[in-house]
This record gives sequence, C-alpha cells and structure tokens, in this order.
Amino acid sequence: MPGITPPDPDISTLLNDKLPVVNETLTRLLAEQTQIEPDLKKALAYTLDAPGKRIRSVLLLWCCELIAGSENSDSRVAAAAIEIVHTYSLVHDDLPAMDDDDLRRGRPTCHKAFDEATAILTGDALLTLAFELLATRVASPALAVKLITELAQACGPAGMIAGQMADLRAENTAGTIEGLEYIHINKTAKMFRAATVMGGLCGGATDEQLEALSQYGMKIGLGFQIADDILDVSASSEQLGKTAGKDVEAAKCTYPALVGIEKSKELERTLANEAIDVLSGFGDSGDRLRQLALALLERTK
Repeated sequence: MPGITPPDPDISTLLNDKLPVVNETLTRLLAEQTQIEPDLKKALAYTLDAPGKRIRSVLLLWCCELIAGSENSDSRVAAAAIEIVHTYSLVHDDLPAMDDDDLRRGRPTCHKAFDEATAILTGDALLTLAFELLATRVASPALAVKLITELAQACGPAGMIAGQMADLRAENTAGTIEGLEYIHINKTAKMFRAATVMGGLCGGATDEQLEALSQYGMKIGLGFQIADDILDVSASSEQLGKTAGKDVEAAKCTYPALVGIEKSKELERTLANEAIDVLSGFGDSGDRLRQLALALLERTK
C-alpha cells in the first residue's frame, strides 16, 4: 500500500515494543491475587507466562494510543483482561474432550503439565479473573461496564463459544462458506473486534472512531483465522509452537479444505486491504494498524 512502510515478515518484531507492558501487567496483577490456592496459582502463572504473541492485548493498547496519544492504566488492565480470556480459551481448547493437544506456545499444554482437572479449573479461574479485574481495576465504573460488556459479548455464548460449538459440529462434514464464516466470525474475529473497541473506549473514542475500529478488528480477525487455517497445513509444529496438522486430523471445516490454499490467500489479502481502507479517517496515525494488517499476511507461526 502506498505510503505504508512494509512490515517485517516476523510479526513479533511489530509487536515487541508492547510485549513487556502486557507481560509486566499480567505478572503484577496475578501476583496481587493473594487469596488464590497455591497449586492453582502455579497453573495460572504457567499458562500466562507462556511466550504468546499477545496480538489481541497489544492491539488494544495500540488502539488506545491511536485515540488518546498514549496508553493508560485502564487500557493496560483491559489488555491484561483480554489476554487472560484468550489464554483461558486455549487451555480449554487443548483439553482431551476438545482438540486433545499436547503442545501450546512451545510448551506442554496445561493438562499435560499438571492434570486434566487442574486445567479445567485453571480455565475457569482465568475467565472469571479477567472480569474481576475489569470490575475492580478500571477507574471509571461507567467505562468498566462498557469494557465488561464488550468482552463478555465477544467471548460468550453468542461469540467465541458459539464459534467453538459450530466448529465442533462442522467436523467430518462437507461444510459451506456460510457456515465457515459463522465459525470464524464468532470464534476469532469477535475477540479481535473486542480488542480494538476496548482500546478505543479506554482512549475516549467517538462513536465514528469506534465504528471504524470495530470494522478493522473484525476484518483482521477473520484474516488471522484464515492464516491459522493455512499454517496448520503448511507450517511445522516447531514453527507454530503447537501441533501442526490438527485441523486435517480432526477433519475440521477450514478455508484450505473448502476453497484451497491459493483462494484462502486471496481472501486473506482482500480482508487486509479492506481493514486498511476503514482506517482512512485516522490519517498517518493509523499506519501502525495498517502495518499490522499487512504483517498478518506474512505470519509463519
């Protein structure tokens, strides 16, 4: 795209400046939870300390900066909350009753490092902790309610959980584009949308700005999931930090399975360009988000 510096193919390079902020916030907030049972706290720390990309949480901070000029305390709490919810979803996704995976973020999954019951309780604890933090650590009660609402709708029974349910039901079926879009919108894109909108809310965005951020988040979220589908069949377990080929093994409904790799890549690029277009009202200030949309096309893990 004219005027936009091409991103480094390694997306972590684009995110590195904010990773310490997210990681330090997660560590601090967990350390402050002094009433958690020690073994459970050890499992929580194990899952949160794993070297994830932190894309959703960093995206939230960037969107706050885009609106307000800098991150703030509320955005850091919100970033931690969305990362905690995402981590809970991974812990439960990996369980034997779900994807039954042994590897996550380059480390044994929670139920392998501990045991299945501990992993279930760890996921439960992470989910509820995220909302406790938003309710108690965000300065304005009105803002806290808005943030809680956005995150709950994104990850709840009409969001991520709905997408996961549809994903399970689509296994070993021919699948349709409409059904696949429903899965991707709910399972992945709504959480990206939550990140962008929550960041905008923390920065004091106008309704018009929130709408642009909402559209951007949905589009890059859809592109991110298509990239995940492609990487599952094209990358190694070492690259991914999780077991490659799980989608094929489980006969999941994915874009490569439905339309092929090349068409999937075309859809990815279309979504990236559309995401860039909706940021036109932000001028040059939106370049980092534009770079992220392009960088997601080059993901290798």
